[in-house]
Amino acid sequence: MENSTIFVCGHLSPDLDSVASAIAYADFQNQLTKTNNYQPTVAGEINRETTWALNKFGFTAPQQLSPDLPSGQKLVLVDHNEAGQRLENYVNFEITGIIDHHKVNFEGEQPIEIITKPLGATCSIIYELYQINQIAIAPKLAGLMLSAILVDTVITKSPTCTPTDLEIIPKLAALAGIDDWQAFGLELFKIRASVGELSAEQILLSDFKDFLFHEKKFGIGQVETVDLNEFRSREAELRQIVSSKRQEDNYHTVILFITDIINEGSWFIIDSAQADLVGQALAADFQTGDAYIPGILSRKKQVVPPLTQLFSN
Repeated sequence: MENSTIFVCGHLSPDLDSVASAIAYADFQNQLTKTNNYQPTVAGEINRETTWALNKFGFTAPQQLSPDLPSGQKLVLVDHNEAGQRLENYVNFEITGIIDHHKVNFEGEQPIEIITKPLGATCSIIYELYQINQIAIAPKLAGLMLSAILVDTVITKSPTCTPTDLEIIPKLAALAGIDDWQAFGLELFKIRASVGELSAEQILLSDFKDFLFHEKKFGIGQVETVDLNEFRSREAELRQIVSSKRQEDNYHTVILFITDIINEGSWFIIDSAQADLVGQALAADFQTGDAYIPGILSRKKQVVPPLTQLFSN
């Protein structure tokens, strides 16, 4: 690769927003700078709804970011900033920018541009960059960005969804030629919820992130569905993979929660060194290793903050 190449990459266990953000931000910067220097990449295997959305709107899946690139290769992070959510060799890269909608936990040796906003998706932030700079969004890219925002905001039901997201969604839908974005969102979640061909490990890792709370390593996976019964029927193997993941990778706690977007609640399966404290944080009883918690839809706003508060003291 030429030294002028700047890679754009989302987090490990790539989800739709991280992949769409990499594609959209690379396109935005290439138009802004009138170059082709920015190249979207991914940090792992993409999931099924991302593959579906890429195919629907005519995109080729970005290449995986190689761990063997020379030291000093430039990299922009999208949809994440914490070290635990990046490739292990990220220290070999020169991180030149961050665009994210999560809390900031980043240390670097040089000043860089960091754009963070508490919006429902990173693609919402990138949409605003297009508008501010009066750069056109192609219809197929509008469809991909819309898909990412609908997934991250759970079709606007998530508490992470903001008034800004609510303004952006119909504008992207119009650009993409989608008349009923709510029906389109349900179609996405039906693809997302189809787990019959997935192993228990694939379900756990499909949207799995690491967190460090006062030296305690947590792994939290989330899956959204329109039919919780499809997962209930696989309870034994899901419990087993959660337990195995904690033991094999030395986690303090591993959580898998499956969100029912129709009834707006989540079924939690956990394995923890301190299940009672996890229950205290989430206001649930985990004596049996699982619990259904009404009203929880967001890892970022409803799960991570109370765990951070209790376990980081």
